[in-house]
This record gives sequence, structure tokens and C-alpha cells, in this order.
Amino acid sequence: MAGGRRRQRIRFSKLYNFSCFRSSLREEHGQIGKRGYSRIVYCNDPDNLEQVQLKYRGNYVSTTKYTAVNFIPKSLFEQFRRVANVYFLVVACVSFSPLAPYTASSILAPLLMVIGATMAKEGIEDWRRRKQNIEVNNRRVLVYGKNHTFQETTWKKLRVGDLVKIQKDEYFPADLLLLSSSYEDGICYVETTNLDGETNLKVKHALEVTASLQEDSFQQFKAVIKCEDPNEDLYSFVGTLHYEGQYPLSLQQILVRDSKLRNTEYVYGAVIFTGQDTKVMQNSVNPPSKRSRIEKKMDKVIYVLFSILILVSSIGSVFFGVWTRNDLENGKMKRWYLRPDDSTALFDPKRAPLAAFFHFLTGLMLYQYLIPISLYVSIEMVKVLQSIFINQDQQMYYDVTDKPARARTSNLNEELGQVDTILSDKTGTLTSNSMEFVKCSIAGTAYGRGMTEVERALAERKGAELPEVDDRTESKKPIKGFNFKDERIMDGQWVNEPNSSDIQKFCRVLATCHTAIPDIDKETGEISYEAESPDEAAFVIAARELGFEFFERTQTGISLHELDRKTGQKVDSLYQLLHVLEFSSARKRMSVIVKNHENQLLLLSKGADSVMFERLSSNGRSFEAETRDHIKQYSEAGLRTLVLAYRYLDEKEFKDWEEEFNEAQTSLSADRDALIDAVADKIERELILLGATAVEDKLQKGVPECIDKLQNAGIKIWVLTGDKMETAINIGFACRLLRQDMKQIIITLDSAQIADLEKQGDKEVVAKASSVSIMEQIREGRSQVISAKESSLLYALIIDGRSLSFALDKNLEKSFLELAVNCASVICCRSTPKQKALVTRLVKMGTGKATLAIGDGANDVGMLQEADIGVGISGVEGMQAVMASDYAIAQFRFLERLLLVHGHWCYRRLAMMICYFFYKNITFGFTVFWYEAYTSFSGKPAYNDWYLACYNVFFTSLPVIALGVFDQDVSARLCLKYPLLYQEGSRNMLFNWTRIFGWMFNGLVSSNIIFFLATNSALNQAFRSDGQVVEFEVLGVLMYSCVIWTVNCQMALSINYFTWIQHFFIWGSIALWYAFLVIYGSFSPLISTTAFRVFVEACAPSIFFWLATFLVVVSALLPYFSFRAFQTQFHPMYHDVIQRRRLEGLEAEDLDVEAKRGRERLEDRLIEKDF
Repeated sequence: MAGGRRRQRIRFSKLYNFSCFRSSLREEHGQIGKRGYSRIVYCNDPDNLEQVQLKYRGNYVSTTKYTAVNFIPKSLFEQFRRVANVYFLVVACVSFSPLAPYTASSILAPLLMVIGATMAKEGIEDWRRRKQNIEVNNRRVLVYGKNHTFQETTWKKLRVGDLVKIQKDEYFPADLLLLSSSYEDGICYVETTNLDGETNLKVKHALEVTASLQEDSFQQFKAVIKCEDPNEDLYSFVGTLHYEGQYPLSLQQILVRDSKLRNTEYVYGAVIFTGQDTKVMQNSVNPPSKRSRIEKKMDKVIYVLFSILILVSSIGSVFFGVWTRNDLENGKMKRWYLRPDDSTALFDPKRAPLAAFFHFLTGLMLYQYLIPISLYVSIEMVKVLQSIFINQDQQMYYDVTDKPARARTSNLNEELGQVDTILSDKTGTLTSNSMEFVKCSIAGTAYGRGMTEVERALAERKGAELPEVDDRTESKKPIKGFNFKDERIMDGQWVNEPNSSDIQKFCRVLATCHTAIPDIDKETGEISYEAESPDEAAFVIAARELGFEFFERTQTGISLHELDRKTGQKVDSLYQLLHVLEFSSARKRMSVIVKNHENQLLLLSKGADSVMFERLSSNGRSFEAETRDHIKQYSEAGLRTLVLAYRYLDEKEFKDWEEEFNEAQTSLSADRDALIDAVADKIERELILLGATAVEDKLQKGVPECIDKLQNAGIKIWVLTGDKMETAINIGFACRLLRQDMKQIIITLDSAQIADLEKQGDKEVVAKASSVSIMEQIREGRSQVISAKESSLLYALIIDGRSLSFALDKNLEKSFLELAVNCASVICCRSTPKQKALVTRLVKMGTGKATLAIGDGANDVGMLQEADIGVGISGVEGMQAVMASDYAIAQFRFLERLLLVHGHWCYRRLAMMICYFFYKNITFGFTVFWYEAYTSFSGKPAYNDWYLACYNVFFTSLPVIALGVFDQDVSARLCLKYPLLYQEGSRNMLFNWTRIFGWMFNGLVSSNIIFFLATNSALNQAFRSDGQVVEFEVLGVLMYSCVIWTVNCQMALSINYFTWIQHFFIWGSIALWYAFLVIYGSFSPLISTTAFRVFVEACAPSIFFWLATFLVVVSALLPYFSFRAFQTQFHPMYHDVIQRRRLEGLEAEDLDVEAKRGRERLEDRLIEKDF
């Protein structure tokens, strides 16, 4: 057959009764044709003149930043957004004038090299993106052509209105309207991993009017789609199909580009959106730009250096102007050899102010080496290499899901070492989001003898004895989703229980009230389940393990292998499936209507206790009190609960209800869904209680230890969760966020006064009273914290979502934040995604300190983007959090290594690297200044032009890059063993203004020693064997050699962890200088000028040159060496203590005392105001 054989399987369109598949007219459909809803698509007629005039985009997709035309201008614009590069460009332009103290080529060369290297990096990254685009745009797809057959073409040639055929496991090339599929009722399965990372399949459904279309019927098919304009909303679609009538369209008929067809042989679709108009491309916006604190402060330091540059240029120009004016007094020439009576405007005693101004401009070029030209490009290189080390860290690789850590940006590496507050989601972040059936309550009897992690934490808090683990049960093969232990009902023993009839009904509800699909392995015969949620899968697995195995679903029935209560034998039972009333967040329950083998009509239901208990009949509440008690216990144990109930239906009641229900289903009114809900609510009443389930979302491995370590590092941890307060508190104890010695401050609106006001129904009065109540509770909490200032008592703040909405009000947020930051731990319960983002912003803006948000779901995206650093957990809730994050890890426990090891190292490396950059440039730049002062600010540089040009690019650049990539003050093991070390970053001890100016002062002292010691030792004695004194060229080489040796040896003194790479770069840079002297000096004097054979003939043969170099270098290094020796001995930093003890072989035994004192100081700081 032309269209292929159609599959006759489950007709889900007959099973589902809610909005899962059926589209209805909503209010938005009334907007079609207006602004925002103006798109018109002519299906199977892409050449329609009206559509051609609309000029829709093609399907070619480009994600590159540049094109061949705009690469050079756009890339140059990006480079010259940096003020330092603009300065060097201006200097390069002015260097062509007589004002320049050296040749233009020596200035242009390093600038072009730095700019060129950065542009090359940008170009390579963009070319990789272009190659990916070419691969995608040239994928093949089947398109219905003019010869009435499907022909292969490339994705980029698709047009709006084309009909396409997509086969199993192929990606959708554009946003399509699903017309029909290999299933008779037009359903198909779609995997959206590329969109949201979710691996569970989604069911899409074609309209009934098009579900029968096949290849042989497309010749006559013409239709018009009127729908919304291109937008980024992945979760809604508004449109109408005009084909033999008018039919509303919803997201259930839309196949989004880059999702994949699964478990379906083929589908036919009409192209609606192409290329950049598709929803996935509309979502491909750049994440918010984030810059680290070090980078922001570095800009300020650059401005300080500019100020120093202007200052020294001004000083030089003033002295130059004074001396120039005095050169010619009353016709007498003081410095007659300069011929002041016959000079240009650059040196005219009669126009001394003008000459001083020109000298100022010369000084701005002469002292340009105070500004590190290669700083930005070096930092970019270092950060990229640091990111590679993070990505390749095997200690952060999770082999279960084959997911390593990923640095999605390199801009924030050092920020990982300065985190003050972590704001974390709970479900899927602290917990595994892998549900396990652990306990249940049936007919008032609690079953399940296992102990959850939360229960163990509770027992430890109360000092109770923990039960021993039964080795017999532990030795059994673990079953995913099932961690239930109770010999009373396991292995078929439930038939001996007095309430066996209720247990049987309970298990039948678990086995039938769901939408899971069984998947039987043909080789092993094992059954697995494709379920919409981990909870649902856990229920079906629990039913199977208790003797009620769901093994087949057909169009009209569910088949079970179930244990017969009377005979104790396994029998096959068929339950005729009549209706599925699906779960929704508004309904908070799910029901199925079935007919059993005894021809009885049953309604089986499960849902939240808040909606189920009110639907119980008067005679169905026999054990309600016991069940409520068990549910409370389960919640306190951190378990998620659902209530199970049922009722019998008589034929007449069911027929009447079904007629009313079908009428609501076929309604085309805007309130169709509300009508269906109302009809469903009528039959979901007078239920008989069976019991409750309890599933555990287990804590991830290592979470308590990780949180404990992070708190010892001085990091505050906030948990923002949607759970109930009781559950959140107990989870907090289980993961050690809360401790017994902490006093809890609970802010809530669950008071009798507020409840009474809510019953009166006046919302304004309730809101005002709630605001006043929250204000009082915050004030009381602050007074408690202040009163405990002198004690070591720590506080934990717990607040629910309703209270949080008032606490985030402009009038209260400052007080709330002041209370929160003075607490050791904070838990926000029942938080919405918006509240999570608002709390994150409040902490970030209010404290001014680094915040890190971590989460795993789409509801955490706002929080991740709002925080200074966003960390996504690549768990089971999809990849939306990861795609919005700056760093991605597979388990929460890896956050410990990410921060305490990589964060600490990256912060320390970048801080040292930048400070060293300023040091080496000030050391070099001020030798030029001292020489200028020595020569009456003549504007003549102390060094050859190419010495100046190569300083930052060749002779001092590689060692500093090696420092930024490889240096370690202590090993990774000691970073984790002594988390107090992390406070060097969180307190910014290595890049504060004191340290920055200290390094600048060190550079100033070094330049002083190098210049004055070199000149005073060389100028007053013979240098050559024939008695000649030191020449200008020789003095320049001597000073330059001393600078190169000093700054590179300074690097060797600063490095804590040597590798062969650092040795190679440090000593290789020094050797490169001498090699350069030999090679450059061998060129013609017209090229090498003052460097012509100066090293080979004058410097190298002279013993004095080498002795003077040694003496000057040692003298220049002595101040820093003395300072570090004094600091390490009398005022050591944390890493100094660890290093000293490690070298002494004590493995930092005494650091435990230091750490204890540090924690005490930290606890004192917790009760101080942070703003």
C-alpha cells in the first residue's frame, strides 16, 4: 500500500476523556485573524499566490554569531568595547605622528596579535556552529510533490504548506500539524529530549477529520490553517483548521521541530512554521549575561592604572615644561647642546606650555606598558582551560547516567570560589526523584516495616534506638520503584490477613487506576512499564509485587495476573475499561470506570487527601481516623501520600452519567473543560475508603555529608521547595540542613485568626491582617536573633509560600532578609517558581554577595537565571534546568567538589594571575618612568622599541597563563578535608583592594630597586675591557634583563604547585629573551637599531653584566620574600597553615583547632547585620 500498513492498536482517543487529546474552542480562538494570530497556511499548496505574498521564512536555520560579510566589522566592534583596547588603538594611530617615542610598527604588532588571537578564537567557535548548521540543514525528508508522490529533499528546502512524511526515529524538520499516522485513530508517540530533556514519550493526536488521510488521498486534500504568529511558547498553540468545516487546533496536534517520532511507523504532517519561526528556534535566545566579581573589580583596577598613567604623564609634562622654559633665559642657553634657540614646537622654550602638552601626549604613549595589553586574552584562555579541567574531572562523573560535569560557560569559574549563599530546590535536587513504594495504610492498618532516611534522622534526634537491618530482606535483588518490606502481605501472605478483602481491592486499584503501558521483553519475558510519572510506575510495580501483575492493555480492557483470595492461585482477570478521568493539578485525583469479570461496574479512584476525604460516603469512612493518622506519620517521614477509594455503580446511574458526560465532551463552547470537570465531579462522590499509599523520594547519595561540608565552609544554604512544611522540616533534618541545637523560627499564616477572617470572605481584610501578622512574626524573629547575639545558639528560619508572598513585599523584604541572613539555615515551603526567582534576586541584591542557585526542573529556570551562578542537575525531570544553567552536574554531592576544589582553585588562580599582571606591568612601566626622570623627561624610552613590544606578548605571558591553569595552594583532598579554606574566596581575601595595592606597591619597589641599583652600579665605572663606560644600549639591556629575571622569579616564588610546564614556561621565557637578543641583534642596524650585536659583543662577554643582573634581581625579590616569610610565620592565611603542617608531616593536625576557632568566628558573624 502507498501509505504503508496501518497499525490497529489501542485507540487512545476513546480512552481519554479530558483535554489530553481533544481540542476545544477557547477564548484565544476568538483572537484568530487579529494581531498576534494572523498566520495563514495553505496546506498542500505552498505556491498559492496569497501565501507567496506573505513572504514566510524558509527552513534554513543559522545559529552562528557571524557571517562571512560581517565577521571582521562585528568582531572588531566586540574587541573595542573594552576600554583598554580602545586606548591601545588610539596610541597606535598617534604613533604615526612625530609625538611617538618609538616606531609605529612596534605598537601595532602586539595590538594586532592580541586582537587577532581573540578574533581567531571567536571565528573557530563560530565555524563549529556553522558546521552543525550545515549538517542539520542538509538532513533528508520526504515531501509530497507535484507528481503526487513523496520525494526526498533537504530540510532547508521545506516551505510553509508542504506535506511531509516522517518515519520512525526521525526528527521533525519544522513545526508540523499532525494530519494522520500509522495508527487508525491518528495518534503518535513523540520524544522531546532535545526540547526539554524529558525521556518519557508524549502522545499526540490528529483531528478525527484528518486521521483517515493516507498517501493516496492527498491528491484531493486542500486545507487552510489560521493560527497564532511565531512565538516561543512551547506549551500552547492556538489555531483553526478549515477543511470540510472549522476545527479548533491545540498543542496536541502540533509536532515541534527537533522532537523525534517514536513507537510509530510514520506520520503525515503539514508545515506550519519553518526555520527561525519554529518554536525551538524562537526559544534559542542568549542566556542573561553574567560577570564575575573579580572581572567587575578588574575593570576598576584598569581605571586605577589609567589614572596612574595620566598622573605620571602629567608629572612628566609639568617638569618638562618647567625645564624647557628655563632653557632660554635672557638669551642664555642653559642646555646649549639641545639648541633651544632653534627647535620645533615640541621643544620650544618660548612656547613651554604647548611643549608640555605635547609631552603629555608623548607620555601617554611612553607609559602605555602600565596597562596590560594581553590581560583580557590571557584570562579568556585560562578560563577555557579551567573549564576543560572541570569537564574532565572523573570525580564528578556519574556513571549511572553516563553524565559528566559540564561547564556551560567559562566566565564564572572564579565566582564558584566566592559563593556566600546556595539556594536549592528539593525534589530531584536533594532527592533522587526516583519514587519507591515503601509504606501503605489499608483498612486502618499500617504496612511497611522499612525505615526511611527521614525517619532515621527523626529517631537520631529523639535518641531512639535504630532497628537492625534484616539481612535476609537486604540480600534480595533490589526492585526499582519498590522498597516495601512486610511479611504480613508479601509473598501472597495477605490472604491470611483479617482485612484481606480490602487488601485485594486496594491492590486492584493500584493495578488498574493508571495510564501506564506494559512493555514485555520478548527474550526474557520481563515486563516494564511506560508511565507518565515515577509515582504511577511505582504503584503498578507495587501491585505486581503484591500479586496483581498488570500485563496487557487493549483498546477496551486491562488484563491482570492476580492472586485469587480464596484459592491462593494466580488467575487471569480482564477489566473492561470504560472511561479514564485523568489527573490534573486542579482535580488532584484520577479515576477509572471499569467492569469486572463479575459484570460489576466500579469506579476506582486515587488522589490527594485534601480532595479525597470530602468525597467519601457516610458508610465509607470506617477507618478514616486511622488513615489520617497514618498519612500524618508518612508526611512527617518525608513521604508522598495518595488516598485510594472506590465505589460500585449501578447500570442506570452509569448510563445517565455517561450520556451527560458525552454531551459535555462534544461541546464546542469555551467552557468545555469546566463542563467535563463538573460532570466528572458528580460521579466521583460517595466513595468508600480503602487506604493510602506512601512513596519515598530518596535523598541522593552523599547529600547530608555535602551540606555539612558546605556549611563548615561558611556557606549559607536555603532550600526552596513546594513541599508541605512538615515534610520540608523533616527532610531538612535528614540532610543535616537542620540540627538539634538549632532553634526554629517558623513564619506561617496557619492561625485561627486568619482562618476566621478567610471564612468571612473579605479578601482585602484578610490580606491586611496577613501582612500585619507576617510583620509581627518577622519582628519577633529578629528580636530572638538579636537577644541570642552573645550566645552560640544558631537559628533556622522556616516560612511557607503564603507567608513568603507577603514577606517579599517592598515594605517587608528588607526586614525579612535581615532576619534570614542572620539564620544559619532557611527553608521556604510551598514556594512557586516565581517566588523562587524573587527570593534569589532579594538575596543577591540585598546582601551584595555571590549567590548560587541549583535545581533540576523547568520550575527552577527563573531561579537559576536570577542567581549569580546557576547549576543544573541533569536528573529525570528533563534538561530545561541544565539548558538554563551555567554549570551542570548529575548529583548534588558533586557541588562539594565543584565549589570547594575547582571554585577555590579557580578563584585563587585568577586572583593571583591578575595581581601578578598588574605587578609585572608596574615593575616594567616604572623603570621607564625613572629613566625619564633621570633624563629630564626627554621623552626618550629606556629600551629598544621591540623590547617594549615583546614584553607582554612573549617574555612574561606564558608563565602567568600556567599559573592560572595549574597552580594549587593545597591538593584536592585537603580542600575537601578542610572546608574552612574556602573562606579565602567567600571573604575575598585574595582580591581585595589591600592585596591589589600591595602587589602594585611591590611592583613600584621592584622598579625602584632595578633602576637605581642598575644605574648606580654601572654608570660610574668601566664596563668594557678597553675602559669604556656603559652605553645607553647596554644600560637598556641590563635593566631589561633584570626586569625579565625579577618578574619571572617572582612568579616562581608565588607558585605553590610546580609542574614541568611551569618550569618550562618560566625559565623558557628568560631563555627566550636572550635568544631574541642574539637573533634580533644579528639583523642590520637599520632594523635592530640599538640592539645591533649589543648582547654578543658587549653584554655576554662581561662578567660585570652577569654579576650586576644577579645582584639586582636578588635585591628586587628580597622585599616580597621577607614579607611572605613574616606573614607565613606570624600572620598565616588558611592555606599557609595547611602547607606548613603538610610539609612537617603532621597532615594539618593543628588545623582542627584553627577550624574550630574559625567556625566560632563564623557563628558570631552570622548574627551580625550583613548590610
